[in-house]
Amino acid sequence: MKLSKRQEAIAHIVRENGPVTGSAIAEHLDVTRSALRSDLAVLTMIGVLEARPNVGYYYVGLSPKNQTAEILRSYSVHDALSQAVIVSPETNLYNTIVTMFTEDVGTILVCEDSYLQGVVSRKDLLRASMGQTDPHTMPISMIMTPVSKLIVVEPSDSLAVAAQKMIDYEVDCLPVVVREDDESQDNPKRRLKVVGRVSKTTVTKAFLECSTQEV
Repeated sequence: MKLSKRQEAIAHIVRENGPVTGSAIAEHLDVTRSALRSDLAVLTMIGVLEARPNVGYYYVGLSPKNQTAEILRSYSVHDALSQAVIVSPETNLYNTIVTMFTEDVGTILVCEDSYLQGVVSRKDLLRASMGQTDPHTMPISMIMTPVSKLIVVEPSDSLAVAAQKMIDYEVDCLPVVVREDDESQDNPKRRLKVVGRVSKTTVTKAFLECSTQEV
């Protein structure tokens, strides 16, 4: 949670002058006491300030644990996305398998003109390759999970939200998309333009980077 400018000003006043009453803070900022009620409640709730009856507010500051949590919440998917490995719907099963192993990824996105059509995983490819179909003739669109069933994230989403989705849906990778839905009544479409991917590995790297920052 990012503090507002007024909340930062309140924290500064209490840090420099505490203990200080709410009325004194309001006077310093030239506002009414009631105008500060919500800001003081937020600062107390997240542990920046501590309120003591008949005394006023003390500055506590964020603990290392809370600071780390704040840093984690500040990461967006955009900060950790990596380049997606993509094939077209017409790519055959054999070439898709080759692409997966040469690129060393566990998930491949199926796209047409950069728009998401589906996803295939290692399990999908293994299951299909064990069948009777010729892998050189089967298009990957026949075995992909279609876009209508996919879980995606957008660049502005919190990285923590992306991590939670991967846990909840038991997937290793999520497509990162920009929505360009066609709202026309004649031909409504869910158009998702792929801008990258985020995986458990990229999330882990971001969280590790966060843990090594000074708090």
